[in-house]
Amino acid sequence: MVSIPRVVIAAPASGHGKTTVATGLLAAFAARGLGVAPFKVGPDYIDPGYHALAAGRPGRNLDPVMVGEELIGPLFAHGSAGLDLAIVEGVMGLYDGRTGAGDTGSTAHVAGLLDAPVILVVDAAAQGRSVAALVHGFRSFGSVRLAGVILNRVGSDRHEAILREACEEVGTPVLGAMRRADAVAAPSRHLGLVPAAERRGEATASVAALAALVTASIDLDAVLAVARTAPPLAATPWSPRAAEPVPGRPVVAIAGGPAFTFAYAETAELLAGAGAEVVTVDPLRDETLPEGTRALVVGGGFPEVYAAELSANEPLRRAVASLAAAGRPIVAECAGLLWLCRSLDGAPMCGVLDAEAAMTRALTLGYRDAVALTDSPLFPAGSRITGHEFHRTTVHPRSGLLLEPAGGAAWAWRGADPEGFAAPGLHASYLHLHWAAAPAVARRVVAQAAAVLNPVAAR
Repeated sequence: MVSIPRVVIAAPASGHGKTTVATGLLAAFAARGLGVAPFKVGPDYIDPGYHALAAGRPGRNLDPVMVGEELIGPLFAHGSAGLDLAIVEGVMGLYDGRTGAGDTGSTAHVAGLLDAPVILVVDAAAQGRSVAALVHGFRSFGSVRLAGVILNRVGSDRHEAILREACEEVGTPVLGAMRRADAVAAPSRHLGLVPAAERRGEATASVAALAALVTASIDLDAVLAVARTAPPLAATPWSPRAAEPVPGRPVVAIAGGPAFTFAYAETAELLAGAGAEVVTVDPLRDETLPEGTRALVVGGGFPEVYAAELSANEPLRRAVASLAAAGRPIVAECAGLLWLCRSLDGAPMCGVLDAEAAMTRALTLGYRDAVALTDSPLFPAGSRITGHEFHRTTVHPRSGLLLEPAGGAAWAWRGADPEGFAAPGLHASYLHLHWAAAPAVARRVVAQAAAVLNPVAAR
């Protein structure tokens, strides 16, 4: 059983201020000395970076579409173990889930799986008494326990009084009212907010400003009282060590730094649990792979923003190409796929894949139920998993195959051409995966890293 107080921060739609409130609450409670566990609903990588900065521990994702609803409780228990309070930021609107699947994957879905009360953040900038109809509708639709409202972008004391009176009419307590504050705004670009890792100094200042704003504007004791109404949750903490670790402690490098910020915390934990020595390489700074690297994992991020710097790091590009040529496992998704291509917007990249990558105006976004087409370090052909695409780039293969050894496409899913590249030593695709959904992939990668290659394959 998990008895940690917990609350879900939701909104009627995107843009109402969920991230502002959730991050500010995390920072404010941390400043009080509480151990706070930060979570984000859905396949988001950017908000958890701000959560981590506020809470002082990794931000984690709860995505029942990616991992299955049976893992939400265990992953929550794992990420909140030993702490005092959990703050779960929702995704989009409260009842917005996977397209065509009702509320599956929605904030409401996760709140139900966690048996957690919900606080609704409402952008009230252009509303008066009508806020009561909105709040009443969200409270009466579905089965979540709507415990209160936080009003955002309130214009004046008079405006706040009107809003509070309206919410009282429908029996919903107002737990806070926040004025507009430019000091807490985070810049955005083509895929959302700029990640905290790319603007560490400014992000730290923004989080501190958020903590001050939330402390002054929200009744923290009332929020904590709401969180304490959550009953014990029947869940056993998830463990990243599901089998006997691979002997030998092979070094597995994970790309990090400002260019590669999209990664789930559980990926590194699973690799370590499978027996790897996990180290980080920053492709913007490090000119060599960590000593003894036997495998490389490259997640998502923004290589298109740093194309010139990544291209200028020719020593590391050569080292990655040499690792691939030696048959050592390389796993790359989205941004990692772009980095492995011959070029990105004309700038030379690692050249592991015989393909050219480029920015595009079109946004590709959504869950994909995928089947593996080719054996790779991650999966044998025929394996099935649900992943998520999120990018504004495109990859154009020149030969359609890996340079060496020859391979094939990584994935197929309904309504699309075969996607990605796969071969015995490489998996590169646009598809983001949550490895907790298939923890055996970590041991598969580590086992291949530890394997002794024959001289012919290593040439």
